Amino acid sequence: MDSMERSILHSDMNAFYASVEMLHHPEFDGRPLAVGGDPAARHGIVLTANYPAKRCGVKTGMALWQARQACPDLIFVPPRMDLYLRFSHLAHEIYMEYTDLVEPFGIDESWLDVTACASAAGDAPSIAEDISRRMKRELGLTVSIGVSWNKIFAKFGSDYRKPDAITVITRDNYRDIVWRAPASDLLMVGRATAKKLWTLGFHSIGDLALADPHILQAHLGKMGLILWTFANGEDETPVMPDGYSSPVKSIGNSTTSPRDLTDEDDVRAVIFLLSESVAARLKEHHFAGSLIGICVRDDGLAWFSRQHRIPIPTNISDEIAHRAMELFRASYTWDRPVRSIGVRVGMLQADSYCYQTDLFVDERLREKQFRMDVAMESIRRRFGHDALFRGRVYADRLLAGLEVHGDAEDRRGSSEDSRSFFADTAGTAGSVFTGSGGSGGPGTVWPGSGGVGTATDPAVAGAVHPHGYFEHGVRVFGGK
Repeated sequence: MDSMERSILHSDMNAFYASVEMLHHPEFDGRPLAVGGDPAARHGIVLTANYPAKRCGVKTGMALWQARQACPDLIFVPPRMDLYLRFSHLAHEIYMEYTDLVEPFGIDESWLDVTACASAAGDAPSIAEDISRRMKRELGLTVSIGVSWNKIFAKFGSDYRKPDAITVITRDNYRDIVWRAPASDLLMVGRATAKKLWTLGFHSIGDLALADPHILQAHLGKMGLILWTFANGEDETPVMPDGYSSPVKSIGNSTTSPRDLTDEDDVRAVIFLLSESVAARLKEHHFAGSLIGICVRDDGLAWFSRQHRIPIPTNISDEIAHRAMELFRASYTWDRPVRSIGVRVGMLQADSYCYQTDLFVDERLREKQFRMDVAMESIRRRFGHDALFRGRVYADRLLAGLEVHGDAEDRRGSSEDSRSFFADTAGTAGSVFTGSGGSGGPGTVWPGSGGVGTATDPAVAGAVHPHGYFEHGVRVFGGK
């Protein structure tokens, strides 16, 4: 690797959650183990599995019953995020001994820019080997590390060989390693994009790299140019320093219901619960959003996503829920019962943003709905979430008991979230992608976030935003 070029590492802790659990359960050594939700309550998916389980066909994102079918002897353990966060922090401390340019990519992955320290600590591959040895010796965990001159190829390298491997991708070998891989292996290529690329004849990353960028732009918009840049190794995105936090891009929540949803009343109850939690989180962040999205999975695990742009940004639960229901009615044919639903608000902006009122929108009603949300959130903060329910939700005690409050996910840029929810539909309101089976890795929207592994959900301090007010006929979400 040219000494004048950057030296970027991407470190990925192998089967992280499961590996940590194995450290704390030596009695399970050599047996298949998966970290997931509660099989009896149908909650969650496989967040990760150890390698004996993977050899039996258990995959990240599988529904728990699917994993049990693939591996009857599979041991399930519930996730313990506090434990995983502690190990993640310990790994971060090791990385920080080499450079302060450490950018987390979820709880178990990080980029490191070791350009400045390469001469003192050895070249980049030597640093990768040292980190690998220390992780095994000090934490009892293995890592796969990619080494390259850019973040995209370094990430590709950490995925290329697992577990406990180091892959160096240089300007001399990237055509043999990266270009021969399927296009779906490139960061930012989700399932829908991969399917579209395949129909266009772009099967490998090399096909993308050698394509006319204008053709990619014509079919994929600006994302086409981004993927062309990534495929050619021309990404110059810097590794952000320790402590950097990218802006929140969207806020959403999803849940798997304790029973199948068989009619619109069931779906409406869950959507209102989710919309209330999303609206509360929007207010905590002082945001309003102009893009409403849903994702629906049926009992056969086929799923789809829809989104719609609205003219007036909102953080009002009623508006979010009604828009979400409109999307659901227009999209779902009830061929099968519904198993899980998600609601998300994107295109965020500060809630102090001013907008021109609409002659056909009842701003007085919006103000009442906003104040009702504020009052309801205030009561729940004081007396607990179960202190107050909407009548349409409380009609079904089982659904009313869904624990969706406090679980809204804050989605940020430059992360694996690009593979989920809005990944393949950004900027194309009303577009759709479909699939079946489990979702992606811990960073996907459907965990019950995974949606979470790569998604961040920090504790946000501060009270609910004060009431909105009016100035010169223009609604202002913020209070004085």
